[in-house]
Amino acid sequence: MTGLMREASIDLSAISRNVETLRAAAGTAHTMAVVKARGYGHGAVDVARAALAGGADWLGVADIREGLRLRAAGITAPILAWLHDPAEDFEGALAAGLEIGVSYLAQLERVAAASGTANVHIKVDTGLGRNGVEKRQWRSVFEAAARLEQRGAIRVRGLFSHLANAGRHEDLRQVAEFEQALQLAADAGLTIELRHLAATAGALAVPEARFDMVRLGIGIYGLSPLEGRTSAELGLVPAMQLSAAIASVKRVPAGSGVSYGLTHRTDRECTLALVPLGYADGVPRAASNRAPVSINGSTYRVAGTVAMDQFVVDLGDDTVSVGDRAVLFGDPADGVPSADDWAEASGTINYEIVTRLGGRIERTWG
Repeated sequence: MTGLMREASIDLSAISRNVETLRAAAGTAHTMAVVKARGYGHGAVDVARAALAGGADWLGVADIREGLRLRAAGITAPILAWLHDPAEDFEGALAAGLEIGVSYLAQLERVAAASGTANVHIKVDTGLGRNGVEKRQWRSVFEAAARLEQRGAIRVRGLFSHLANAGRHEDLRQVAEFEQALQLAADAGLTIELRHLAATAGALAVPEARFDMVRLGIGIYGLSPLEGRTSAELGLVPAMQLSAAIASVKRVPAGSGVSYGLTHRTDRECTLALVPLGYADGVPRAASNRAPVSINGSTYRVAGTVAMDQFVVDLGDDTVSVGDRAVLFGDPADGVPSADDWAEASGTINYEIVTRLGGRIERTWG
């Protein structure tokens, strides 16, 4: 028993091993560990250190503040940030040595206006339809970047994009688009040191997309991005276990209603256990009456509606005690449900299950 009411326990050695496994699979010269969104809910600083220990030589974050927090923690590895406040002045980012992803001309010019010479990675949209320079503007942005580089305002270090993961045909179409962008950049006089297109899914399944560096996100946390292939099949170990101490136990008669809306009624006399995790903690309400929970080595289902702070498990005639641990998900090799099980029960993906966990859950690292 840990003594913590709500705990997300993070195995940092698993993260290091997952990075090693993925690096071996990709075989690229460089590896970026993506630690945005608080390290996918696992804790950005601790994950970053574990990923670097596993052989990553770059870190990736969505926004500058995430990168600055890593710098404040003493992390000196190269960090790329790529999603910016439209009013960002970039001075603090450059002072901290962050590298900047840019997605349109005005943003490039704002980066160039900041003090010092900025290391820039130009993001191009190759078909995902999100961030990135749109194709009709590739040439003009590359030419503008070359002029700014000649003035010493920026250094264009990288060119990158992101796959849509919409099947091999679409992936290869995006690879071809990316290669076209690289050629246009070269035609404009840019020398690109780091070409990166593949995230974990591409690193594993699209060799053509690997180029100089892969950006490893969900995979370093031991979760699979590939439909139909489990973490274990990919040689990955889930790093997070989410658990809570059972807060109360009661014996109820047949026909007893459970939680809001009484969507669960007991079909016999049984024992109910109360787990102090709810949708305020990031437990999906959509998992009501569906998601698995492991208690003392046996697996049950959530009974009734997940509430803001708690949910109930129907244990039948099994015996548990207040303070026993209820494990929502972890490594299936330990006989507990997985984040994928919760994703399936909630109609979502494993990424969302781990990243949505709230601040009342105490993280521990070991």
